[in-house]
Amino acid sequence: MSKRFNKVLVANRGEIALRVIRGARKLGYQTVAVYADADAQSLHVREADEAVHIGASPAKDSYLVIEKIIAAAKTSGAQAIHPGYGFLSEREAFAQAVQAAGLIFIGPDPASIEAMGNKSASKIRMIAAGVPCVPGYQGDDQRDDTLVAEARKAGLPVMVKAAAGGGGRGMRLVFDEAALLENIRSARSEAENAFGSGQLLIEKAVMDARHVEIQVFGDRHGNVVHFGERDCSVQRRNQKVVEEAPSPAVDDALRLKMGAAAVAAAKAVNYVGAGTVEFMLARDGQFYFLEMNTRLQVEHPVTELVYGVDLVEWQLRVAQGEKLPLGQAEILDNRYGHAIEVRLCAEDPQANYLPQTGPVLRWQAPVGEGLRVDTYLETGAVVSPYYDSMQAKLIAWGEDRETARQRLLKALADTRFFGLVSNKDYLRDILGHAAFAGGDFSTGFIGQYFSQEAINAARPSARQVVLAAVALYLDDARRLRSEHGIEAEMIGWHSSHETGVDFKLKCREQEFEFELSAQASRRFSAVIAGEKVELELHRQDADSYSYLCEGVQGKAYFSRQGDQLWLEAEGRNWCFNDRTLAPVEGAAPGSDGRLLAHSDGKLVAVHVKPGEQVEKGQTLAVLEAMKMEFQLSLPVAGVVESVNAEPGQQVRNKAVLLVVKPLA
Repeated sequence: MSKRFNKVLVANRGEIALRVIRGARKLGYQTVAVYADADAQSLHVREADEAVHIGASPAKDSYLVIEKIIAAAKTSGAQAIHPGYGFLSEREAFAQAVQAAGLIFIGPDPASIEAMGNKSASKIRMIAAGVPCVPGYQGDDQRDDTLVAEARKAGLPVMVKAAAGGGGRGMRLVFDEAALLENIRSARSEAENAFGSGQLLIEKAVMDARHVEIQVFGDRHGNVVHFGERDCSVQRRNQKVVEEAPSPAVDDALRLKMGAAAVAAAKAVNYVGAGTVEFMLARDGQFYFLEMNTRLQVEHPVTELVYGVDLVEWQLRVAQGEKLPLGQAEILDNRYGHAIEVRLCAEDPQANYLPQTGPVLRWQAPVGEGLRVDTYLETGAVVSPYYDSMQAKLIAWGEDRETARQRLLKALADTRFFGLVSNKDYLRDILGHAAFAGGDFSTGFIGQYFSQEAINAARPSARQVVLAAVALYLDDARRLRSEHGIEAEMIGWHSSHETGVDFKLKCREQEFEFELSAQASRRFSAVIAGEKVELELHRQDADSYSYLCEGVQGKAYFSRQGDQLWLEAEGRNWCFNDRTLAPVEGAAPGSDGRLLAHSDGKLVAVHVKPGEQVEKGQTLAVLEAMKMEFQLSLPVAGVVESVNAEPGQQVRNKAVLLVVKPLA
């Protein structure tokens, strides 16, 4: 019989910490948050009954320090620890330390985590348990020559995968035999940095397959059940972007087969609590074990909405020693409707998904029938460089898949996220794509339909440029009225012809220089790149306005910070820089030989030293930001003049890392 508890410490941050805190509070538990310096004012800290500071902002100094988490539980009197996901959630040593401290770990036993924590070892177990597995190599001989030979034996293309960890790190898809050795070494290096282990396995790549996972749940009374499947095939760099339940590719018969295999996998390691067994589903209906995640998943809300359950509540009940609330037949009978989730991230798809950091000028979550938003965001929050780029999860449920899809599209349209570039428009484009709407796609979906070149080609329309200028004009007028007490009807008044206001706006690398004609602050017109735009203002608020253009009424939303204007209009988001009164810009960073950090982050490596000659495009340094590594280079060749930062150093956005004297 498990020891009873009434106070739960949540060993995590952000949206998952809030999710667990609110779920535990609903059941009457007291809650304790932990926080690093960067999260001192975060929403999860304020919503918990108590909060304990655990260290500096980098996760290695706070959220990843087992001793600090356990000390926080002891200090606060919490008897149980919920790990959330990420950080320490799948560390066998953490679960072991929690139990050794006399506390309850709300998750599987250490032995189960250890059994499934290494992909090679878990695959061997699954083969023994009769669970279908992808052909490949999962042995202990990790020499380069052995891995290359085993990859040839499996037959290209192959997946080179880190045996420890997940999240797409330490994973490479290799088509060309000549690239095998390079990718093996690269995957090993990334795995060592991310997980502390460079062990790899080789798997035959199942091409044009779907990524389908089964939610399982076990208790301490020998019961293990499944909640059907989630389809997570829309991925970028092996990281999930969109998840849904049920899968458009799974019928009732296949669901039962995959569910039975997942339950067998869980029973093979005496699994207790929430877990996920991940499979690759081939076009011919064959499925193959990938790995088991021994924790709650990011995408658990879609299962909750379709099956009408609270998985955090189930975790707490099982941790208290209770039996599972429902049996397998009851669970499957409860399945109703469809749910889709997207991950809203602070990243720039047009800059190779570069993570974004800084203050949130405006956050407004959507509301509506069938909608759920899991996030820690609020206006004024600060997105830190120390943690993951995912900031919110938007989930929509409907009686059928198309209803859920349409509701989620509307939810994204109604979401305001200003102050940082995000992937919001990108998510809307994915949901709106005909292949996604039709349900016939694979893990190659993004690579097939969303090339980097196509994403980069997006530019603001002439009308959107004018709408940005009107927003600046209206905001200036509002400030003028406020500061000088001018009556609203006097703004824009003139005794003769309409006034013209010069504007010079910049959006990314594109500049727009034009005159905006304003007639009594109600009618505006401008010519952008030969296209004339005329619109009439209807209603105006502090951060939005309605307008009529070509017989159609629209609405523009905006936030302003200094010379930056964040605009959402006509289904797209843009950030404009007002360069109207700005001095002439100097040479662009990079072209003048300065290598700048492209975001806040940690400098992982510097590959050159002063006096060394370098080529155009050569990797000069590696920067880690929001758990991702970026190879930094310059568009010029030359000789290194100075190196201004060292590996391991935390650097700010736009910090000069090194200087190269360009060749004449």
